[in-house]
Amino acid sequence: MRIMTFNCNGIRAAARKGFFDWLNTTAVDVVCLQETKAQEHQLDDKIFHPEQFHCYYFDAIKKGYSGTAIYCRKQPGQVTTGLGWEIADTEGRYIQADFDNLSIASLYLPSGSSGPEKQARKFAFLEDYLTHMEKRREDGREYIICGDWNICHKEIDLKNWRANRKNSGFLPEERQWLDKLYDHAGYVDASRLVNKEPDQYSWWSNRGNARANNVGWRLDYQVITPGLAEKVKSTEIYTAEYFSDHAPVILEYDLSL
Repeated sequence: MRIMTFNCNGIRAAARKGFFDWLNTTAVDVVCLQETKAQEHQLDDKIFHPEQFHCYYFDAIKKGYSGTAIYCRKQPGQVTTGLGWEIADTEGRYIQADFDNLSIASLYLPSGSSGPEKQARKFAFLEDYLTHMEKRREDGREYIICGDWNICHKEIDLKNWRANRKNSGFLPEERQWLDKLYDHAGYVDASRLVNKEPDQYSWWSNRGNARANNVGWRLDYQVITPGLAEKVKSTEIYTAEYFSDHAPVILEYDLSL
């Protein structure tokens, strides 16, 4: 089973840049999208509902903002949206598909880079979401949470880490939150199980020649329950084409839906 996570930074913009043409040639079983930036009624063109997938969208109330989606080759037993608090539910930040004992979700964690108010909202989301993730460990299900987490965990996860220690996405409090998610709640960063190398970035600033020089951040990853750790086979960041300021991240698992 191959699962893709991709912040498309506007699904209509990504379509114009060839994302769906590439997707039609790519062997993936589940696609988790973030930052779709569209209402579903604006996506009536069949390109946004690839025929090989069952497609589900969760829109933000605000037009042109946030939003998540999940495409599945096999029809899920159930699809749920939201997490039960305002930021997640009004901004379309979480959609989950359930298959037997496995849940696969698309998550768009808030950014705090535009100022103190946004950072405060991000911290509030993190607090609520950690509680949510801790509770999920008690329900007996396996989880694969795909998304733009908007946090780099270690110095290896961004090129210019020294210059970004006081910037949103690499703040000590954010990194400590990931410590809690991994070390205390027990979740696992799936990509790092099979690729511990530096320079594995999935987002690049549009300034300068950041992407050409691979001066990036690893913000997009798949977080899994520990019962799936031995099922992770490979990870890939697709950079041959440019559909967004983020790149698709694809993981292969020794699983079937």
